[in-house]
Amino acid sequence: MIARSLSRAGLLLLGAACAAPGGPGPIPQTRTYYIAADEVNWDYIPTGLNQIRGDSLQGVEVLIGTSGSDRIGRVYRKALYREYTDSTFTTLKPRAPAWEHLGYLGPMIRAVVGDTIRVVFHNNATQPYSVHPHGVFYDKASEGAGYNDGSPTSDRGDDGVHPDSTYTYTWTVPERAGPTKEQGSTAMWMYHSHVNESKDVNAGLIGVMLITDPLMAKADGTPNDVDREFVISFSEIDENDSWYFEHNINTFATDPASVDRNATFAELSYNLNLRETMNGYQYGHLPGLTMKVGERVRWYTMGATNFEMHAPHWHGQTLTSRGMRTDVLSLVAMEMATADMVPDNPGTWMFHCHVGFHFVFGMGGMFTVTE
Repeated sequence: MIARSLSRAGLLLLGAACAAPGGPGPIPQTRTYYIAADEVNWDYIPTGLNQIRGDSLQGVEVLIGTSGSDRIGRVYRKALYREYTDSTFTTLKPRAPAWEHLGYLGPMIRAVVGDTIRVVFHNNATQPYSVHPHGVFYDKASEGAGYNDGSPTSDRGDDGVHPDSTYTYTWTVPERAGPTKEQGSTAMWMYHSHVNESKDVNAGLIGVMLITDPLMAKADGTPNDVDREFVISFSEIDENDSWYFEHNINTFATDPASVDRNATFAELSYNLNLRETMNGYQYGHLPGLTMKVGERVRWYTMGATNFEMHAPHWHGQTLTSRGMRTDVLSLVAMEMATADMVPDNPGTWMFHCHVGFHFVFGMGGMFTVTE
């Protein structure tokens, strides 16, 4: 009778709280992340080549990948979330090789249902920025977004953290932030700056959270039914609408006065700054997508904030997602979708957006399956 009276949330928390080492899940804890907004120069095409074809840039690719009198080229100033080792924000925390593929995305925030997440955020940039989460539970002092909601001044420090300032966000992780039965062991959410959402995200401030069911979590919070995880943001990054657009023109165009700052979406000069990327990389430069035959591989995919519609397509393998077997997913702006793969076909395979314009403008990469 007692068991029947417990909600699913109560059962999950009870199972987590009673878990011993090696048991069904970790004890709920507070997980603290030290994250800063740093201004860096980002190279979308690091080798200057089309790595999918294995040769030099051709046609419109040359305009996308090289600077000129009236264009910026492949390197842009951005603001990125980066993780530090402690609250002094003096030492960057190295990114593990397994997460090298995150590219320009912020650090992975991982938690288990029942945990509390603390993000100690320091703004090293020249604009006010924030950290706004999806999915988890927060009060008005940790929402990371300012609008006419009637909040008192005491609850507005989170709305926009000024340059050279620090603010701590606190989010709890209730059952509704975790995976449904249909999702399996993990749920994916994103976080991003929300002072001026469009300009902030186009500047680069976006990252991912993974939330694990406590009954399926290892001691470190990772799911016990997955061998390899990949997070891919199919991002149409509109550098025309970044805080650093003028800086990038003046820094990287060889004749800044000749750049058309008022171009529209219908013009090529505008589209050259509309970067079609996977985690901030174009033309096959996304690193680290390696796995073995027979591994349980989970792919977390998402769109970004612009006028986006993506069709991620994996060559050579199939996946299960949303109750069906497929090799193509669909994403719209800020949508998140998870897919599970057990690779059975060794080789190096193309992985790209099937929207024609996106692929031509660079939204393609490769993954490798070894024996």
